[in-house]
Amino acid sequence: MNALRMAAAAASFDRDLEADFIRIEHLIDTARADEVRLLVLPEAALGGYLADLNGAAGTPPPLFSDGPEIRRLTRLAGEMVVAVGYCEAGADEDGVGQLFNSAICVTGDGVLGHHRKVHQPLREDASYAAGSRFAAFDTPVGRLGMMICYDKAFPESARALALDGAEIVMCLSAWPASRTKAAPNLNQDRWKRRFDLFDRARALENQIIWLSANQSGQFGSLRFVASAKVVDPGGDVLAHTGVRAGLAIAELDVKAELQAARRSMDHLRDRRPAAYPFLDRLAPGASPGLPELRSRAVRGRPNRSAVEFGSVRALDRDPHAR
Repeated sequence: MNALRMAAAAASFDRDLEADFIRIEHLIDTARADEVRLLVLPEAALGGYLADLNGAAGTPPPLFSDGPEIRRLTRLAGEMVVAVGYCEAGADEDGVGQLFNSAICVTGDGVLGHHRKVHQPLREDASYAAGSRFAAFDTPVGRLGMMICYDKAFPESARALALDGAEIVMCLSAWPASRTKAAPNLNQDRWKRRFDLFDRARALENQIIWLSANQSGQFGSLRFVASAKVVDPGGDVLAHTGVRAGLAIAELDVKAELQAARRSMDHLRDRRPAAYPFLDRLAPGASPGLPELRSRAVRGRPNRSAVEFGSVRALDRDPHAR
């Protein structure tokens, strides 16, 4: 048996980067003491998320994927594989400097994988440019995929990673509770229910292992639902934090679990792509063009959310382009 011990965190992070690093170091140390080899932290763990989604919130401090903060993160990770969300100062495919809501996966040897959030809820597009792809990557603990928060509301996101060979998908979130129909008890919150349903559905429909990390507590006007969890390929929750901060930890033989789940009914094998040729069609009434081309944070247009931290330097090239 080649068991992998893995963990997803629910924790609170804010604009104080030094405090965030102290919290991250504590989570890594706690996981290491429990012999965890793969740890997933929330979206925007470095610098906190947006204070609201109305379009005027300031962004976290922008960080470069090859900058000193990421190098510090790799040193903390050591032999462990760790995924963390952050505000990336990078370049789009045209070489224009942008801010991206990104996730990075590292070990002590360096960066293993990177993802830029593709799907943007409400007015998140006022602060960030959108990513444009999902890609799995190889690591010392297996082939992994990443997505961020609202990405998981779209079945195609997880399916793309599963078809690219991802055995484990890590979803890093800053998923808040409902504001229009707030529940006094987070356990009864309708957005928490959706958060949990997406986690289980994406694991089951792709027969993969799913690690879901989320922010906890409150930041600005947003109250986060926590609910970090580990889900097996059958859609069963093996460990969870509930609505509190903490680590959801489980141990699985990844390849054996996937093989058992797919032995009789293999959802990837049994697909019939020719029967659903319209998956790339726009929804009725939608305007053409990728979301990133309509964002205020792209194409050289001013991003007032970034003014607090100065201009964004364009990289010579996109280090994550294939």
